[in-house]
Amino acid sequence: MLTAQQLKEFEENGFVKGDVILNDEEVELLREQLDLVMAGKTVKKPVLNRDMKDNSEFAMKMAKKDTVVQIVNMWMASEAYLTHAANETLCEEVAQLCNTDILRIWHDQVQYKPPVVGGPGDWHQDHPAWPIIQPADLVSAWVAFDDATIENGCMWMVPGSHKWGDHQQYLQNTADYKPHHTKPEVLPEGANIEPVPFEIKKGQVGYHHCLTWHGSGPNTSQRKRRAIAVHYMPGHVRYEPTGSHPMEPFVTVKPGEILTGDDFPVVYRKKPAVQL
Repeated sequence: MLTAQQLKEFEENGFVKGDVILNDEEVELLREQLDLVMAGKTVKKPVLNRDMKDNSEFAMKMAKKDTVVQIVNMWMASEAYLTHAANETLCEEVAQLCNTDILRIWHDQVQYKPPVVGGPGDWHQDHPAWPIIQPADLVSAWVAFDDATIENGCMWMVPGSHKWGDHQQYLQNTADYKPHHTKPEVLPEGANIEPVPFEIKKGQVGYHHCLTWHGSGPNTSQRKRRAIAVHYMPGHVRYEPTGSHPMEPFVTVKPGEILTGDDFPVVYRKKPAVQL
């Protein structure tokens, strides 16, 4: 469980580090499953398997500069990833951060930056890319399969940015991979957009709010940078079809209803208090 100090830090900053929650054996299993999915060797398939930097279906061409492999819904392709998404520690701590009694998977995604040629991640907020679900109360659990450092392209975060609303249309990258806001006059008075590095150890989890500004630099090291992010929905998130998303074809509920269904599985329910 997260401490009161960690909960306060998340409330103030929009992100917080948790503990190392996977041991070496557990990490290695997820790495092996990732290799199989990337190579197309699993019976079941994820929703997306692509290089984000050229917007095409991912082919095994790791020599291309600025490669960032994105795989959406690993849990649909690998039982090990579904087990990970239901990890008791992750779910209990995300439920704390969301103040909810129930969690569902919105979707998960791997982002892999290969050594040397791994590209940067553009500055963004998550929820503006998810217009079909409301409200913006989701929390992501980002677990590293390799030490994520500045050298191999760890994430950077802007403290407090989750409180500023939707600024996605104004966010750009500077030449040194920091955020640039094209219309600073619409920011809250006194807003500081200077980012801080969010380095995460192998097997460790980092949590961030779906409106927190985040981005990353390239992988200039000789090491891989692999991680799985599970985007969790608290129990009150609704389907509001005001845009599009790769998960929209999987939605079976009506507009305005709680987003439920087999493709958005429940992975946590708060246990009732024991009556003495």
